[in-house]
Amino acid sequence: MGLKIGVLLGGRSAEREVSLRTGEAIYNALLQKGYDAVKIDVDNNIAENLKQNNINLAFLALHGKYGEDGTIQGLLEMLDIPYTGSGVLASAMCMNKIVTKKILVHEGIPTPEYVTVSYAEYKNKPLSAIIDRIMQLGLPVVIKAASQGSTIGVSFVHEQENIKKALEEAFKYDPAALVEKMVQGMEVTASVLGNDNPEVLPLIEIISATGVYDYQAKYTAGLSEHIIPPRMAGELQNKVKDLARRTYLALGCRGLARVDFMLDEAGNPYVLEVNTIPGMTETSLFPDAARAAGISFADLVDRLVHLALEKQ
Repeated sequence: MGLKIGVLLGGRSAEREVSLRTGEAIYNALLQKGYDAVKIDVDNNIAENLKQNNINLAFLALHGKYGEDGTIQGLLEMLDIPYTGSGVLASAMCMNKIVTKKILVHEGIPTPEYVTVSYAEYKNKPLSAIIDRIMQLGLPVVIKAASQGSTIGVSFVHEQENIKKALEEAFKYDPAALVEKMVQGMEVTASVLGNDNPEVLPLIEIISATGVYDYQAKYTAGLSEHIIPPRMAGELQNKVKDLARRTYLALGCRGLARVDFMLDEAGNPYVLEVNTIPGMTETSLFPDAARAAGISFADLVDRLVHLALEKQ
């Protein structure tokens, strides 16, 4: 039986729209490469749809909950269908920013100082005690939902009186909030491609027209600028690439992932988070990094198919 690829897109997360765009781009690239491919919008009937379509490789174009968090990966494992990207454990760990931070700290990989606040604690403890703990980090801080992508549920807090509102915004999406010391400086992302011996593609410096690389800046053409290579010394680029590779391997990622960094004014890099299914739209970072490495979008998609098959 020939290879029949199901591009899994859409889904039920807050990032559904981005996923549809990512999936469309991947689907077109697969057709261009001569693959037999079909788009499948992920809902409760996903297992039946995969069987009906005789899918024997799933190309994951899902973002956020139910797609990037290990759940669909677990289902595909049960169905014996190989899939692109990271496995169940790595996907689940990277989706949860608090778990990611704990592993980074354990591995000695620099990441901004942080505290966590659970919704239960927020309900049952005096707010003043929680605010005191957060203030020990020193303002400004970034408060984010533990498991959302695309900067959903994220607040940048410069004033103490805004902490409560920011926590409540985070709790709309997750029962745990991550409060991180804000690193001010250059934002850089590292795209990593491969399985056991991954390569780090050219780094990208991100400049946002809004001053913050938020949801709007990410997905609106012209609102953010990607600078390749970033404006930093080659030696520092190598250091960032090495940290990206170490992070990828420490978390057990496969196929592809994007490791996001902030560099402080002194040029010290800090890992913020890892995206195991980075966006693949026309404004996305990963395809830009691949192009800078001489890999066309269609070739990148083709490589991801081969990396997925290599896993078995």
